[in-house]
Amino acid sequence: MLLDTASLYFRAYYGVPDSVKAPDGTPVNAVRGLLDFIARLVQDRRPDDLVACMDADWRPAWRVELIPSYKAHRVAVETEAGPDEEEVPDTLSPQVPVIEAVLDALGIARVGVAGYEADDVIGTLTGRAAGPVDIVTGDRDLYQLVDDARGVRVLYPLKGVGTLQVTDEAWLRGKYGVDGPGYADLALLRGDPSDGLPGVPGIGEKTAAKLLDAYGDLAGIMAAVDDPASGLTPAQRRRLDEAREYVAVAPKVVRVAGDVPLPEHDPALPSEPRDPAGLEALAARWGLGGSLDRLLATLRN
Repeated sequence: MLLDTASLYFRAYYGVPDSVKAPDGTPVNAVRGLLDFIARLVQDRRPDDLVACMDADWRPAWRVELIPSYKAHRVAVETEAGPDEEEVPDTLSPQVPVIEAVLDALGIARVGVAGYEADDVIGTLTGRAAGPVDIVTGDRDLYQLVDDARGVRVLYPLKGVGTLQVTDEAWLRGKYGVDGPGYADLALLRGDPSDGLPGVPGIGEKTAAKLLDAYGDLAGIMAAVDDPASGLTPAQRRRLDEAREYVAVAPKVVRVAGDVPLPEHDPALPSEPRDPAGLEALAARWGLGGSLDRLLATLRN
C-alpha cells in the first residue's frame, strides 16, 4: 500500500475540525485525521507493506522548465536555492513536521526524494513491486498507474477512507474510455487547471477520449495530424497542429517518473513502534490520544 501522504493529510485537515488541538492549543486536526485514516486503511485492507510517500519537491524545476505554468498558481514564495514554497493553510504547515516525526517513531516507512514529487516515488515503487499494489490518493493523476495485469489499483477516498472508489481498468474505461496509460494522454490533452496544465485548446475530455479510442495513443493522434486521409476534423487538425510545442514536452510533465533514486527503507508494516519513548513524548506533547491508540491497536492485531 502506497500513501500519497500530502493528499491524505490535506483531506484530513479539511475533514477534521480545527477545534481538535494539542494541550497548548495548537491545531492537530491533520495529524490526528491522518492517523485515523491509516488505522482504517490497515484495518480494512491489511497490507503487508505500507509506505508513506512524501513531496520532497512539490513543483520540480525540471517540470517547470518544460511547462512554466505548472502549479504556478499555488506558489506562495519563490526561492532561488530550493523548491518554491507552496501555498498551504497557516494552521496546516506546522502540523507536517509532527506527522513526519510520528510516522518515523511508529516505524512506518516514509520516503521522499529531492527533486521529485510523491507521485514519482509512488510510480517508482509501483514499477518495482513484485505483487499487487494499492495506491491511496485523492489525486486522479495517479490513475495512469492502474494496471489490472499487475494488480495495481487506485483507492480514491470519497468520504474519508471509509468509502473508497476502487479504480481498476474496468472503472477507468467506464468513466473515461481509457486504460491507465491512456489516462495520462487524456489528462495531457484535456489539461488540468489544478496543476496549471493548459491542455490543447478546444480539446475537452470527451473529444480527447474519442481521439484516443480512434488513434490509440498520443503518438497515434499526432501521426493522424500529419495524415491528410485521417478522420480528424479540420478544427481538430488545426488545434493539435498549433499545440505541437506543448504536446512535445507535456508527456514528461504529466507522466510520473519511474526511475527515482529511492533511499534504503523497510516497507514492512510495523507491529510495534520503532521508538516507543519518542512516540510517547510526541503523543503527550501533541495530544494524539485516541487516534494514536487506535492505530497502535490496529498495527498489533
